[in-house]
Amino acid sequence: MKRTGSATAPMPSESSFQPALAEDWRNGGFGIYVHWPFCAAKCPYCDFNSHVSRNIDQDRWAKAYLREFERLSEELAGREVGSIFFGGGTPSLMDPALVDTILTAISRHWPLSPDVEVTLEANPTSVEAGKFRAFRSAGVNRLSMGVQALNDRDLKALGRMHTASEALAAFNIARETFSRISFDLIYARQGQTPEAWRAELLQAIDIAVDHLSLYQLTIEPNTRFGELAALDRLRGLPDDDSAADMYLMTQETLEQNGLPAYEISNHARPGAECRHNLVYWRYGDYVGVGPGAHGRLSLRGTRQSTVSASNPETWLKRVAETGSGELEREILSPQNQAEEMVMMGLRLAGGIDCRRYAILAGQELNPTVIAELESADFARMEDGMLKLTAKGRPLANAIIKSLLIQ
Repeated sequence: MKRTGSATAPMPSESSFQPALAEDWRNGGFGIYVHWPFCAAKCPYCDFNSHVSRNIDQDRWAKAYLREFERLSEELAGREVGSIFFGGGTPSLMDPALVDTILTAISRHWPLSPDVEVTLEANPTSVEAGKFRAFRSAGVNRLSMGVQALNDRDLKALGRMHTASEALAAFNIARETFSRISFDLIYARQGQTPEAWRAELLQAIDIAVDHLSLYQLTIEPNTRFGELAALDRLRGLPDDDSAADMYLMTQETLEQNGLPAYEISNHARPGAECRHNLVYWRYGDYVGVGPGAHGRLSLRGTRQSTVSASNPETWLKRVAETGSGELEREILSPQNQAEEMVMMGLRLAGGIDCRRYAILAGQELNPTVIAELESADFARMEDGMLKLTAKGRPLANAIIKSLLIQ
């Protein structure tokens, strides 16, 4: 097979390693993630750090979030924030005044990019849709809606609390309120056929969104679905071949309709990609605030991995009593950083910069493995960027593993 570029770039000099490592995060940018850990109900497929609670003291949460931002801003002064993401849980259960307080604090502690992206995850219920305009007034400019399915039978099976008509009504309110909207769908659901999934995809495209996140249903062990599967009581899931057919159909259908995959599970019209998620996939720096939130911070010549206490009450108490909700930080070795960069970046259609890997790891990716991937049409090199092909994307995990074995 014809090679489209050299498999490796010239190795940088040893003297360039340390400054390059310290500034590597700039390749991906800087974002802030805020975790809201509460949901109205726990979905049977969800293994995220989410908890059902009816009595939430939002003033207490505001104080904790603000204290965390003050602490982190002292370490990361001057960083320009390109994206802010409210995830969960269900952040649309937050009081819009709390979102306003958080965004005001962030803007006080850090300079914001002129086109900063502020995303909030929302459930498409009528109650939460009624708060959309207040979220927009607070500073949210992008909404990510957890629709998950477009028919009532499957919504009920997934444990969702909204109907399909309610989701469409909420979407129409969102479209009038926000310039950028995304919604999630889950496929390979119980009883779902490839033909039914294609019809649902076309319906989603007709709604005229500019971004779709499309995830195959996976059965996680610490979930209700996981418990049912262990008892052989979760019936009707498509077999592996049908699920693979749905994945390929997803890629082809969205590509044909102007929403190509820019990441394995995410599709967008050009320019509508989620900037916050790109910070992760491009291996930038990001602050993680809230129960169970993770972060990556470049500080004092090191890149540090952060994680916060996952239990909401434990996190609140840690912040109140010690001034920090974080657990002990880990300093990542250059090799760890290089591996994380590959694991995240190869999910992107744009791929990874092989020179960047060489700077982080102090060695090149194995040219023999790259040649084998190209020969099998699983990957290609373009101007020093290694990219997975359409044939290679379903095998991403295995390909990444082969690249990282030295």
